[in-house]
Amino acid sequence: MPFTFTPCPLEGLYEIQPVLFGDHRGYFFESYSERDFKHAGFSTTFVQDNQSRSVKGVLRGLHFQKTHPQGKLIRVIEGEVFDVAVDIRPGSVSRGKWHGVVLDARRQNQFWIPPGFAHGFLVLSESAVFAYKCTDFYYPEDEGGIIWKDPVIGITWPDLGMEYILSEKDRKLPAFSAEGTGL
Repeated sequence: MPFTFTPCPLEGLYEIQPVLFGDHRGYFFESYSERDFKHAGFSTTFVQDNQSRSVKGVLRGLHFQKTHPQGKLIRVIEGEVFDVAVDIRPGSVSRGKWHGVVLDARRQNQFWIPPGFAHGFLVLSESAVFAYKCTDFYYPEDEGGIIWKDPVIGITWPDLGMEYILSEKDRKLPAFSAEGTGL
């Protein structure tokens, strides 16, 4: 199988490492194979692919959809990011807990985040091209979020020696325990 699936501490999260084939010309790898993912127990359908480019210090998140939760298969095409998933599943024993993975273009590792998690990332390299497959479509009216520095969740974001760059929308996201967050 051209992938290694490593479970993360929170149930449902996986770090995925594809097999890279390289020589003096460069490299090749399969970034996704429905057959191999199904063989590993992932029976999901992807309906949308997204890609963004950000500069060092950009922090995006923590985002989720309230009634159309998305599973995401995430990778970095160029650069390096610290990628975070926060469990917001009702009744989950790890609700409010987080797990982070460094994704980088050199290793081409991936992060599987199932539906029911809030998601965010911080760019560690000078810039990064970030790509992910989604299990549901994006609905702007269904969007929810949690402030990146929520003290209840307590994510340990890497110190880059600079102030993080956030959108105005992300600066105003509510706390995890705030009313109206859908949590």
